Amino acid sequence: MTAAAIELRDLRWVIVAAKHRSLRQAAEALHIRQSTLSRRLRDLEYRLGATLFERSNGGTRPTAAGYEFLEAARRIVEEVDTVFSRLRTRGRGENGQLTIGVYASLSTGNLRATLTDHHRRFPDVDVYTIDGGHDRLMCDLITSAIDIAIMTTCGPSWDDRRLPLWSERVIVAMPAQHPFCARSMINWSDLVNERVLFPQRGPGPELERLLTAKLHGSGPQRILHHDVSLDRLLSLVGAEYGMLLMLEGATGVHYEGVVYREVHEEEGPTRLDFTAYWRQANNNPTLEPFLAMLRERHPDLSAGT
Repeated sequence: MTAAAIELRDLRWVIVAAKHRSLRQAAEALHIRQSTLSRRLRDLEYRLGATLFERSNGGTRPTAAGYEFLEAARRIVEEVDTVFSRLRTRGRGENGQLTIGVYASLSTGNLRATLTDHHRRFPDVDVYTIDGGHDRLMCDLITSAIDIAIMTTCGPSWDDRRLPLWSERVIVAMPAQHPFCARSMINWSDLVNERVLFPQRGPGPELERLLTAKLHGSGPQRILHHDVSLDRLLSLVGAEYGMLLMLEGATGVHYEGVVYREVHEEEGPTRLDFTAYWRQANNNPTLEPFLAMLRERHPDLSAGT
């Protein structure tokens, strides 16, 4: 007799019969007739060529062979139940892997709060983050290297799914010894002739374009590019190498000798809008619950998005 001839139901019935030590009680627990259970167990013993239970007026007890069979049956049933449970929850997006392209710092702000909320709701989903600029993250979306990208709103080149999210203020980080630290905020015109540091990744290029547009006609700017992480740039600011334009999501970490100030224009603080981008054809089950959470936190009020 091969293992394939034994049904999973047989294993479960043997486990229940051994648990109750009574065919009557086991049958009641299984919601079947006692005669049906007895006949099924005897048929299984016949096919195995071994007696699994000793039957007497005092009840039903596993034999030595029965205990050996029970050990294997419990292990098989537990493994099958675990697999079925994982497949069911994976189909609902409750476990698996979600890869998110991120564009800015996670030290504070809406993106950090969103990921924190998602982990609380779906602790069995493994979230992986990939950093990059607009072009890289859009390419990663197209090639399915990432499931969703969260970054500042770009042009109309993306013709798939998108969801408007939050906005973040533009912040200037400056040395604590700088005279501008006495002010509560900074105007764009104040940055003329200031040495400004920019990272070559993330929002750096976009913030540089913004600075150039705001100071158009003011002459060439003193701009220094660095291919390093944000924390190293902030360390350079603290060492008085210059100022750094960044988004407010990066202000959750404080560095010695560094002061943060909002950058204002006539209408108030300068803000950049963030949007979520993804492909409608993406079939990763973990994506839809994440999107539902984003829509819950940031309802889409635009038409045709």
